[in-house]
Amino acid sequence: MTVLIIEDETAAARNLMAIIGKEIPGAEVVAVLESVEESVEWLASHPCPDLLLVDIHLADGESFRIFERVDVACPVIFTTAYDRYALEAFRVNSIDYLLKPIKAEEVRRAMEKLRRLSGSEIAARREGIAGVARARDEQKMFLIPVRDKIIPLRVSDVAFFHTTDEKVSATDHSGAVYPMDRSLEKLAKVLPEGDFFRANRQFIVAREAVADISVWFGSRLSLNLKVKTPERIVISKDRVPEFKRWFMEG
Repeated sequence: MTVLIIEDETAAARNLMAIIGKEIPGAEVVAVLESVEESVEWLASHPCPDLLLVDIHLADGESFRIFERVDVACPVIFTTAYDRYALEAFRVNSIDYLLKPIKAEEVRRAMEKLRRLSGSEIAARREGIAGVARARDEQKMFLIPVRDKIIPLRVSDVAFFHTTDEKVSATDHSGAVYPMDRSLEKLAKVLPEGDFFRANRQFIVAREAVADISVWFGSRLSLNLKVKTPERIVISKDRVPEFKRWFMEG
């Protein structure tokens, strides 16, 4: 059996390799990859291994993005340090998921589960992962890593997205701020167009968050939201007609 490990923590990767050597006789770890980008490149240029062990949160983003960009034709076991409650959608689609620190008996149990599944069941679960990844692109929810947890954030709860110094954050309707790992450009492609508007280079705003609109200098508009913003949201003169159409059609 060939195994690909996608894990950006050196100690965790070494632990997995040691457990695999003990619990899966004859297994060969073909590579240990540390990022989404590296994994996409590797999977696109190598035969798919017999099994993937994939950490959910990597240095350059969530590993679910891998499945959005490349066809993975092998069973997948996720690993994570985060709480179970945020992982239900993936628990039912992957072969299994293992909570860190990973123990040998958990890998043994996952392998026994894999052996019990038929080929069609494995294929269905693999498709399920791809389906979840596609559903995430419709972005009804974000999973936000915060310290030792993953916080589910519904798109409908977001008042605005803001970028400064190349860092992007989401602010909800209560004023709570969450770090994001996507640029505003990428967010604009996956957010519901009827609910969110790219106001300028710094902001994407939700219609539900707009309290009122002020006429600003030079025939521009200034948006006043129901929550505090880090700076004034100004819509340029050229984009005022587009904004008015969007706002009135909602």
